[in-house]
Amino acid sequence: MTDSNGGERESLAPVIPLFGQRSETTDPVRSDADDSQPWHATWIAERTASERSAARAAHPSTGTVPVVAPAGEDTQAAAAERVLLRKLRTRSLSIREARSVLGEHELDDAEREGIVERFLSLGYLDDAALAEQLIDKATSRKAQGRMAIAQSLSQRGIPREVIDEAMAQLPDDEAERALEFARSKVRGLEGLDRDTALRRLAGQLARRGYGSVALSVARRALDETAAPARHGVRFEP
Repeated sequence: MTDSNGGERESLAPVIPLFGQRSETTDPVRSDADDSQPWHATWIAERTASERSAARAAHPSTGTVPVVAPAGEDTQAAAAERVLLRKLRTRSLSIREARSVLGEHELDDAEREGIVERFLSLGYLDDAALAEQLIDKATSRKAQGRMAIAQSLSQRGIPREVIDEAMAQLPDDEAERALEFARSKVRGLEGLDRDTALRRLAGQLARRGYGSVALSVARRALDETAAPARHGVRFEP
């Protein structure tokens, strides 16, 4: 049966070599495996399935990284790779952050860059996808403006050209988002004189990255609060 007719998803059983010959399939994580290791066809089949879904599982928001370095490898490169995989299970990393993790191990440049390139090809590292993820979080959950967003992306080690491209996709709604944030903060300023309230509200907006519109938006939010409520037109008899 298949999913389309309400049954269980079909899956292919792993092919087990009849005479124990070793497959020519190269394991991208276990490229330096010892030829003396016993051949496990089922393990390779599971690893291949994991690799096909690697791009979807690379970020914590969509899943965890399924691949782990196989036991029995005690080289510095294998140990460094396992550490990097563990970190990627808890949070997405930029390429620069991944290089920093690998830099804590005694690897030469070729070994370090080989791991980085392999993780890039599997989708575990993707600066553009990370930038989109961080921007979505900054706008939807942190109510941050463009300045604060760009600064946070830079602090994560994302290259300037990737930041610029990702920021260009943001809608031109900076003032609207700033006003929405200001309205949520106005009530906490009740009882203050206007100048003090204006200064504090503009400061809150600036710290959120709304520097260019902070003062004008703060004035508008305070004006809305001070304006008398309208109850419609009343006609005297």
